[in-house]
Amino acid sequence: MGRTPTISRDRLLDLAEDIVRQGGGAALTIGALAQAAGISKGGVQYAFASKDALVRGLIDRWTGQFDALLPGPEEEPDPIRFVHRYLAATRASQQAMNAKMAALLVSYLEDPANLQETRDWYRGIFARLGGQGAQARAARVAFLAVEGLFLMRINGIDEEGSWTGLLDDVETVLHSLTA
Repeated sequence: MGRTPTISRDRLLDLAEDIVRQGGGAALTIGALAQAAGISKGGVQYAFASKDALVRGLIDRWTGQFDALLPGPEEEPDPIRFVHRYLAATRASQQAMNAKMAALLVSYLEDPANLQETRDWYRGIFARLGGQGAQARAARVAFLAVEGLFLMRINGIDEEGSWTGLLDDVETVLHSLTA
């Protein structure tokens, strides 16, 4: 009979998020996580075979949390309402995703397989925002603006707390274009 694990994958991911928040992506190592969890490096590697697997676990967690805030295509086929929901999901997810975590996402994308997965996710979003009418174009532009703000946030735009005000601007413009 084997030993019962003293720490779960979810708890390790919680601790990994804390490490990234405090020290950035470079601070996240198997050793640092083992120390934070009070277990051996082997204990961490039992749950996550490598740092790449650990980062993948964090990205999967963040992506899952974000996607859970979005309606499926069958729930919300209207592109304008979908982008409004995307804006709301972006606002809600910012409590969990700060610039240091976003920087970790950038390093994750250096792997071609991870980059392909991300490209496929965006292709799915753009398929939902398809069409040639003014509403579809406004939805695509608003979506691109929100994504641009996310990328700017990685570079520290939110130091003065301006992030939500800029999201308000996107939402106001989207509303005025589609009213």
